[in-house]
Amino acid sequence: MKINKNNYIIGVTGGIGAGKSTVLYILENSWGAKVYQADRVSRALIMPDGSAYEDVVALLGNDILTDDGLPDREAISKIVFRDPEKLSALEDIIHPAVKAFLLKKAKTRKGLLVFEAALPREGGFDELCDEIWYIRADAETRIQRLEDTRGYSREKSLEIISAQLGDEEFRSLCDVEIDNSGSLEELEIRIKDQIKRIKKKTGADI
Repeated sequence: MKINKNNYIIGVTGGIGAGKSTVLYILENSWGAKVYQADRVSRALIMPDGSAYEDVVALLGNDILTDDGLPDREAISKIVFRDPEKLSALEDIIHPAVKAFLLKKAKTRKGLLVFEAALPREGGFDELCDEIWYIRADAETRIQRLEDTRGYSREKSLEIISAQLGDEEFRSLCDVEIDNSGSLEELEIRIKDQIKRIKKKTGADI
């Protein structure tokens, strides 16, 4: 059942180097979408005024805090990297908090909304979306982008890519596949075609 008839929610997902950020930029700046990224939302929610702050500190201890009382992401990463149970417990705090935040936006915001997450079904992300886009690019393109933008070696890029979901796994979880292996102009055309399709399907002015 649709959460809010006055909006349309696109979920955006895909592997590292596929160009999700570019897609989000186009949707926001060319189509007026309100964009929410799960990772950024989670970072905000563990800040002192965030809904998950107290639970995270209770789980991981005051050692994760800086002198200013702010969560130290590096300290958190070190703890959960060596303790799978703590990682699972942390996810059990973060995922519901992120979903609650996005659900509130889904209920209250009008127009075109975009929710981005690395995994399409992480924390019930898919349940909030009207459709999910899988942004993909061929491996060589992704490797080159990671070398250019992050300075990763080819070996590191391949290691990260191989550890993530593959094309078929993403396709099985998503409704729309957008190839971002080419130029920016080609990507813009593909996104425009999808927006036109959504407008035709829904009759919405987005």
